[in-house]
Parts: sequence; structure tokens; C-alpha cells
Amino acid sequence: MKELAGRLTALDPDAGAAVRVIAYFDRLAESRAGVEALVRGAAVLAGCPARLEDPERRVHVRVEADGIRRDAGPSPDPAWPSAPLSPEGAGALWLERTGAGPGAVRAEPTRVETEPLEAAPSVVDAVILERAAGALRGVLDRTRGRAPADDPALVETLLDATAPEQARVRAARRLGLDPAAPARAVAPLNERPRVISGAVPARGPARADATPPFTVLRGTVDAGPGGAPARTERADPAAGHAGPRSGTGSPAERLGVGPAVPVLELPRSWAEARTALRFTAEGTAQDPGPRVVYADELGGVALLADLVAPGSEPPPDVRALESAAATAPWLPATLHAVAFTASLRAAAAGINVHHSTLQDRLTHAEHLLGWPIRTPQGRLRLQLALAMRRLARP
Repeated sequence: MKELAGRLTALDPDAGAAVRVIAYFDRLAESRAGVEALVRGAAVLAGCPARLEDPERRVHVRVEADGIRRDAGPSPDPAWPSAPLSPEGAGALWLERTGAGPGAVRAEPTRVETEPLEAAPSVVDAVILERAAGALRGVLDRTRGRAPADDPALVETLLDATAPEQARVRAARRLGLDPAAPARAVAPLNERPRVISGAVPARGPARADATPPFTVLRGTVDAGPGGAPARTERADPAAGHAGPRSGTGSPAERLGVGPAVPVLELPRSWAEARTALRFTAEGTAQDPGPRVVYADELGGVALLADLVAPGSEPPPDVRALESAAATAPWLPATLHAVAFTASLRAAAAGINVHHSTLQDRLTHAEHLLGWPIRTPQGRLRLQLALAMRRLARP
């Protein structure tokens, strides 16, 4: 190989450099070199920083041209040369080079160096990326598994209380979850279940444009909007509190979020997430309420889910609500505002009506419902009736 590289260099420096690159990465592969060694080889050969980004397997390695690992650095620039680790995955190897620059390769028996090259280095860069990405793919498949972060079968196993513990441990490892870190199950409406790993806020609304420090993993049932989140997507399940809308203008999806638990207790989080989902609403005038509900915020109210089965005969107060809403379309939004805001003035501002108009509406609503809703007891009864209305839906 050395003799061939020498002869090719005399005819075409790029071709000779490419052959030395191939030989170099073949040696690394034969010695079963690890991820960092392969990225370091790419950086030193190319004469510029190289970085591996594999969000599906949570691998991030960046090595400078001097061979020193420094993970901090600018975000990948689409103009940089890169090679995907697999056609369908999000992982890629990048060379932090913009435009032409040094990059020809000189291999010696004990080291590999870079030196200026008159010809354009793009051919050499392409060979470096191809060989390094292929070697990295083999190492990652061997050491971290081929499973993508949204593998439906693995997420289903992770959330299945009847699956053996060992099977759930294997599924967690294949998904890249840290068994020692907390995680939450998320139940979307008519979509794949999800697992949120990392530091997830337990309470309070979040900005729809926030980038929180956790990862969403999709599992089984159906494809979500925009496809699977490879989206290994960084998204905030709490953003629905603020009523965000998708890029198409449709309301944000409804989500039930389970409590944060150790990974092996995710079946419990999944069960509670599905209960929380039943308390969600579409967030429309006829179905007002939160699109996202956290199970650990429900407290004792969650016990109502055991008393009101989906599609069952609604309790009398729910029937009264439905009958009243049929005669007054403004009623659901008005009653929700009164039940879940701090004062009547705040409720009036929330639905954009005058305070006196709200008082007239409440008088009419009390007549239709058959109980007062401006007393503490009546307001509690209203809150329970609105919750049971959601629970009784098929």
C-alpha cells in the first residue's frame, strides 16, 4: 500500500493522499480503535477540527487538528464537509472547514501529519469522511447498538409492566437512557408513546420556543406530526400550557405527562400519564382546558378517573353541563374561566368580556345548571363537573 501511494503521489497528489487515508483507517479498524481515536484521526489527517454528532445515541466528540479533544465549539455549519453515519439517521461526522484549505495527508511509519497541498483538498476530505464515518458506524453499532432513539418496539418494552425487568434494562440501554437518571412517560392523543429523559420541569408553563435540557423519545402507536422526532426532538411537553400552535397553525397536541421515576419504574409513569391524558382538553371554545396535564399535579383529583369510565353514562352534573352548553355556546369557555381563574374580573378579562356581562352570564348559567357557581362550594362542584366531563368522553 505504501509503494502504491508513493507511485500515485508522483502522478496525482490527491490520489496518493486518498490511498494513505484508506490505509490509515484500515489500520485503526483492524486494531478496533474507539470513537475518539477515529475522530482524532479524521481531525489530524484533515488538518482541521472534526466532530461526531449522533443525537440518536447521544454521542458528541470533537477533536482539534492538534489531536486534543475539545468538545466545546461552534454549532455545525451546513457549509462544512460532512458524512452521515447512516442514510436514515441524524448522526454525522463533520470537518470544520469552510472553503479550500490545507489538508493533504503525509503518512509516516509512526505518525500522520498534514502539509499544504496545491490541489483542492475536497477529494481528500471526502475520502477522510467516508472512511472515518464507516469505521465510526461499525464501532457505534458494536458498542451502542443500532437502535434509533425512537425505536417503537424498544419504547413499548420499556413501558410494559409485564415485560421482564432484564428486557426493560436492555431496552433502556439500547435507547441510550441512563438508568440512574429520572425519566417520564408521555401519553399523546392518538400518537406514539414517548419517554422524556433528563431534568424535566415538574410544574409551570414553559415558553413554546424554549430549548429544554431533555430528550423526547417516540415509541409505538402512530407516527406523530412531522414524522418521528428524528426528531430525537428537543421539545417541551409543557408548552401546551401556553397554548402554542404547530407550524401548520393547528392547536398543539394533547399530552398526559407521567411523574419522574427511575427508568425501571417507567411502566408506572406510563399508567399515570394515560390517566393525565384523560384530563386534557382541546383548548377550544367548546372544549376549554389545558392541552397538557402533568400527573403529579393532579393529586387526589386523579381518583376521579377510577369513578368515571370513558364512554360511560355521564354523572348528573355533567349531563347538566352538556344540556346548558347546547343552549348557550358561550357557556363552556365562560364556566372554565370562572372555575380556574383567581377572580371574576380575571375570568372576564380572560374571555374578553366586560365584568357586568360576565355577571349576567353567570346568572343565566346558574339557572341552567341548577346550582350556584359563585360560592366556594358551587365553584368546587363546577370544577369537578368540568373534570368529569373530560373523563366521560369515549
